[in-house]
Amino acid sequence: MPAAPLPDNEAERLQALRELLILDTPPEQRFDRIVEFARQEFEVPTVLLSLVDDQRQWFKARVGLDACETSRDSAFCAYAILSPEILLVEDARLDPRFVDNPLVTGPPGIRFYAGAPLEVGPGLRVGTLCLIDYQPRRLDETDLAILGTLRELVQGELLGRGELDA
Repeated sequence: MPAAPLPDNEAERLQALRELLILDTPPEQRFDRIVEFARQEFEVPTVLLSLVDDQRQWFKARVGLDACETSRDSAFCAYAILSPEILLVEDARLDPRFVDNPLVTGPPGIRFYAGAPLEVGPGLRVGTLCLIDYQPRRLDETDLAILGTLRELVQGELLGRGELDA
């Protein structure tokens, strides 16, 4: 399985990620509430707030997954940060980018993935808010709009503009 290509602005993207001073910090209710809401709203077993570092993806908030991080080489989110649009994979077994991915062929058996890239500056996508299911599924336009709004909430929190803790 080939890893996702690096973004053209990888050095700047990593610098922006590090300047957030959020990697390897303890869980925070402001992010935990968003991922839990997304899990309930979309009725998926797993939701992650994933930050894509140089060699790993680290989860600032997660529900439905015990791991705190995974290798960037197998990360769906590494593909999602390549574009500002939501990456939608209805059945990973049918997508050539993911058909051989160990997260698809083995545990946890990912089938569905929707990743909304988190942008903290023009073109600087540092991670995703992503939905994961272990069966194929689809999102309609309303679902995509809700996921986009939740992404905006996370971006505001990352940039210190949020008011969720108020």
